[in-house]
Amino acid sequence: MLRYALIFFVIAIVAGLLGFGGIGGAAAGIAQILFYIFLVLLVISLVARLFNRA
Repeated sequence: MLRYALIFFVIAIVAGLLGFGGIGGAAAGIAQILFYIFLVLLVISLVARLFNRA
């Protein structure tokens, strides 16, 4: 999931440099959503692993 967030981030940067602001903004929004989903899943995974050891 982090890989897809980075891919959309790169697409947003390239689109912004080429003057495609709408596409760049949409790609940046998607990258931000994917990054937050990644963070939530990471925290859930770490908490589950913590309680699984006990």
